[in-house]
Amino acid sequence: MKRILILSVILCLAAAGEAKKKTSGNPIFSGWYADPEGAVLDGQYWVFPTFSAPYDQQLHFDAFSSRDLVHWTKHERVLEQKNISWLRRALWAPAILSAHGKYYLFFGANDVHQGEVGGIGVAVADRPEGPYVDALGHPLIGDIVNGAQPIDQFVFYDEDKKEYYMYYGGWRHCNVCKLSDDLLSVVPWEDGTLYREITPARYVEGPFMMKRNGKYYFMWSEGGWTGPNYCVAYAISDNPFGPFERIGKILEQDETVARGAGHHSVIKVPGRDEYYIVYHRRPLSETDGNSRVTCIDRLEFNEDGTIKPVKMTFEGVKARKIKQK
Repeated sequence: MKRILILSVILCLAAAGEAKKKTSGNPIFSGWYADPEGAVLDGQYWVFPTFSAPYDQQLHFDAFSSRDLVHWTKHERVLEQKNISWLRRALWAPAILSAHGKYYLFFGANDVHQGEVGGIGVAVADRPEGPYVDALGHPLIGDIVNGAQPIDQFVFYDEDKKEYYMYYGGWRHCNVCKLSDDLLSVVPWEDGTLYREITPARYVEGPFMMKRNGKYYFMWSEGGWTGPNYCVAYAISDNPFGPFERIGKILEQDETVARGAGHHSVIKVPGRDEYYIVYHRRPLSETDGNSRVTCIDRLEFNEDGTIKPVKMTFEGVKARKIKQK
């Protein structure tokens, strides 16, 4: 009885401490997680990360939701091996999109090389928390095109052009392709080709696209993901297909905070010109390549539209609720 009482007190104190949190703290949730995809779905903030572990253990995705960026709820195994017949290892870098009343979760699987089965797949669910089920039974993109390994996909809907584009690629090459309206196939460009290479200088992996004030902001990761110099750089263009001339780094290691900061995404607060960068980094105490945690900090702009270098923090961000319609 005494043990039960002590446990109850501990749980109550933990809950009270969580409720009184003034900032998110970094990392924003416990566990080894990387490559976070941030989004706003159904009036809540969501983060879908990679489960950071040896390749053969990367066989599921967890997701996390929040109403204020500070308090996060874990949703376990929103997608897992039993729902992907061709997955054998290395389930990576989720990308989430809401369309047609459903939720589309794109993923990379199997660390594929030419001639092997694997690449970029897509799973579908009726709710943000899943469960997601593979929609095709095979990869959406499984070949090496223009030297780009089919991983690290990001799906972008251009509201002006009313089209879906997928940016993807590892091995220092990046492609963009156009997706069908149902998001389940790649459709050709006007010239009949399926893929366009748009690789900017120093690109390695982890592409991300966003639009602000009529400009297209293309971002990517540089360096090796297991090393301290992993970082994020960016370019700005008037066109979603570039050319993308590298401007500089916006996120990199800080010897007082963490190393290996990269593979990010950006969350925009609905109805506001306010942005948050969600990314992974390696704590200074860690040397294992898989020891990565998911963090959040402010992403801010200069008056000329360029991006200010991100200041990594331990505090994270203050609460920001979404204004409900």
